Amino acid sequence: MSNPTPETPPERPNDTPSNEQEGTVDERIAGTPSDAKPVVDEAAGEEVPATDISLISGKTKPRKYKVDNQSFFMQRGYQVLLVLGLIAAFLLVIVYQTLFGRIEQPQQMVTIEQGQTYYGLLPQWQQQTPLFSASVAKLYIKSQVDAPLHAGIYQLPENPTIAEALQVLAQGAKAAMVKVQIIEGKTSKDLYQSLRDNDNIKKEVLIADSGDASNASIAQGLDLVGILPKSVTNSNDSIVNHNLEGWFAPDTYYYGEGTSDKQVLTDLYKRQQQALTKAWENRAPDLPYKSPYEALVMASIIEKETSVAEERPLVSAVFKNRLDKGMRMQTDPTIIYGMGSRYDGNIRRKDIDEKTSYNTYQIDGLPPTPIALPSAASIEATLHPADSEALYFVATGNGGHKFTNSLAEHNQAVKEYLSVMREKKSQTPPQ
Repeated sequence: MSNPTPETPPERPNDTPSNEQEGTVDERIAGTPSDAKPVVDEAAGEEVPATDISLISGKTKPRKYKVDNQSFFMQRGYQVLLVLGLIAAFLLVIVYQTLFGRIEQPQQMVTIEQGQTYYGLLPQWQQQTPLFSASVAKLYIKSQVDAPLHAGIYQLPENPTIAEALQVLAQGAKAAMVKVQIIEGKTSKDLYQSLRDNDNIKKEVLIADSGDASNASIAQGLDLVGILPKSVTNSNDSIVNHNLEGWFAPDTYYYGEGTSDKQVLTDLYKRQQQALTKAWENRAPDLPYKSPYEALVMASIIEKETSVAEERPLVSAVFKNRLDKGMRMQTDPTIIYGMGSRYDGNIRRKDIDEKTSYNTYQIDGLPPTPIALPSAASIEATLHPADSEALYFVATGNGGHKFTNSLAEHNQAVKEYLSVMREKKSQTPPQ
């Protein structure tokens, strides 16, 4: 009698091929008797514990595995990024076309009428430039252009971009324009004469080729009488009476041919008034000036005393300190201004001793009017002096000034200055 052939055991414990079992894991769990006994291994004589089905199934739910596909949310994120990218690209095209898209036109002259603005030019550019955005153009103008549009005739290059056209209009690259240049520290008299000599400026207030117009007639012609204190309008001194000195902002300006002297002077006055008002509202505390006009007077003196920007607050501090102590200002430019047309380039002892309305060696406090056209920087320095106790300053002979706190130090600085000047004179070859 042959012995039965034993079945081949599975490669792993409890690893039975799936085609030899019927039903799901759940069904098999359900069919397993609750009192199942351990299987007896007859060969070894030991009991083998029954397999815990819960370790395989995890209670009663079969394990589910995710299919390896792209997430729906990731797909949606890519779509959003794509849309945003397209919008950004479109906006960039609009910005580029607005600022750098070229207007098809030959080189030509453009007339800007009085009262026109940069914004008023945008509709025409919008018609001529594809994808032109007025909003982008306005932002560009606001960030790049800080001066109003002046009336005049401008020459635009061939096929310009709006950026190029704005540069021409803002910087005064022009044709048929009148240049009015007022240097810092020059006087109103210099300004008046410059306008009289300019044949392209129409004369309404000033008398052409003549200096006969009085201060009073000029002030009345410009409707500026009210800005002067009564001590100026009622003065018996012809230099002081109705003198508008200091009220015109020095700079370089361009105006269209035929612009009137009244328009130019009114424009310069408004600019100076704005600079003075802004500086006065933000002035440092405890200054000896009772009004913006007094600050304008001081600013004109600072303008004449130094051309070194870093020295202006120090010069301002010296004069403030002297006024606070009741000391006379003793500044040479006031002597020169009070001499008027008598000044020949030299200050003599008799000029220092002469008591005029402006000679601060002879009068207390400030002169009655400014003595020059001060820059905005000098106005700022007046109202924001340096933190210094200096009471004197004198030129070094090598550029700039030396500031000192006592008369003894000042006298020594004067000696040093004279020594430098003698040495330079000895080194100058004879003419």
